[in-house]
Amino acid sequence: MEIKKITVAGGGVLGAQIAYAAAFHGFDVTIWGRSEGSIERAKPRINKVYETYTKELELAPRYIGAEFPNYPRSFFDDVKDINLEKIEELKKNNEKAYKDLKYTVDLEEAFADCDLVIEAIAEKVDEKRDFYEKIKDILKDDAILASNSSTFMPSMLKDFTGREERYLHLHFANNIHRQNLAEVMRHDRTSDEAFDAVVEFARSIGMYPAVIKKEQPGYILNSILVPVINAGLTLYGNDVADPVDIDMDWKIGTGSPKGPFEIIDIVGLTTVINILSNNPASNDSSTPIGKAMIKLKEMADKGHIGIESGQGFYKYN
Repeated sequence: MEIKKITVAGGGVLGAQIAYAAAFHGFDVTIWGRSEGSIERAKPRINKVYETYTKELELAPRYIGAEFPNYPRSFFDDVKDINLEKIEELKKNNEKAYKDLKYTVDLEEAFADCDLVIEAIAEKVDEKRDFYEKIKDILKDDAILASNSSTFMPSMLKDFTGREERYLHLHFANNIHRQNLAEVMRHDRTSDEAFDAVVEFARSIGMYPAVIKKEQPGYILNSILVPVINAGLTLYGNDVADPVDIDMDWKIGTGSPKGPFEIIDIVGLTTVINILSNNPASNDSSTPIGKAMIKLKEMADKGHIGIESGQGFYKYN
């Protein structure tokens, strides 16, 4: 099937980025929020993405002819494609995407005519189940439903969708215009047609579609990343070292550009808290991870949830 109309459910940090990337690459995109408050919170995130794309495109001429340019990989298929004509075309795409993005709280308006739904709501089973049950009788028969879930497997949620064969997961990394990764994971009833269509959609918006051949908790990225974050939080919860030293130790020792606490700030403390809550040890204040969880919740209660709020483990402009 040909995917043209996209609805992104949820305008959070990743939802806003996904919606904007799809609009930037020419898709008809609507952001659905459960309330007017949700929509009003999504709009500044979209503004920020627009400003980021604008700045990236202003900088893009410097990559022309560079030997190893650190360019936004979702914008160009290859470094050889970076030229002034392409940059000017993308600037027009950027203005059009910003202007044409639609917002709604109306379920019929959002979902009755879309080809692909990308669900990017809170990482909570009850909330996802409630959402799926609300839209399953509104979606057209051939619409595909994809979740951006970072921790759940498709088989855990498929029974709530009313469309097992057209349900799968499409998980994006953060900062997707540069870290252009989209993990595509099916369950045992996902049709080849739906799976192939989503892989092609991911590729068409400048992502590298990492095909996950069978269900795997944590997919590929989080299977590697979450243990690193947990190790950092365990050291922190045990008062072994402060976050800045844990981060610097990891970065200097491995050559990684980010440490675990910098990554937490990027992902957002709220998301990390939701993920950790699935670990029974995180609810036991006698364990290192439980002690770290208490500190995370204290920070979140103060509104210090990471880069988006201007402060997490670090302060940001």
